[in-house]
Amino acid sequence: MSRIGKLPIPVAKGVDVAVEGTTVKVKGPKGELIRTFPDGVSFNQEDGKIMVLRPNDEKQSRANHGLSRSLLANMVVGVSDGFTKTLELQGVGYRATQAGANVTLAVGYSHPVDITPPDGIQLEVEGTSRVHVRGIDKELVGQVAANIRKVRKPEPYKGKGIRYLGENVRRKAGKAGKAGK
Repeated sequence: MSRIGKLPIPVAKGVDVAVEGTTVKVKGPKGELIRTFPDGVSFNQEDGKIMVLRPNDEKQSRANHGLSRSLLANMVVGVSDGFTKTLELQGVGYRATQAGANVTLAVGYSHPVDITPPDGIQLEVEGTSRVHVRGIDKELVGQVAANIRKVRKPEPYKGKGIRYLGENVRRKAGKAGKAGK
């Protein structure tokens, strides 16, 4: 049995979970999320916990079991607490500025790069070198953060670029120069 799939999902107070066949609607203080899960996965809700069940031990059913449990757990956490990813700008002259809901990045190009968040995502600039991506959908928060990082990935020689907070960028030595002439 799937180790992740068999764990119960605790439902916090103020979070309502409605199951209609393979569609699950989770509503909480921060918002509402709806997702359709693969066929063959069922949900059992009792005593403030949700169990994800699978019909058989086929390979695809086992894979869907753990996936469905993780996705539903992320939905429950998202509508109650939300998710945050923090990006850090490193480099001389690299900075971020906030203009309403949008963020403008100056990261070494001849032009500033404007980032417009999709619905359900808030961007917040801390100082001039940190950008917080916040939202209730973990998948969307991660994708927006990855798209911002893709504007200027950290390079391996000086480490300049946009990186996740706490990300370790492997550095290369660079040119050694001519030795002995």
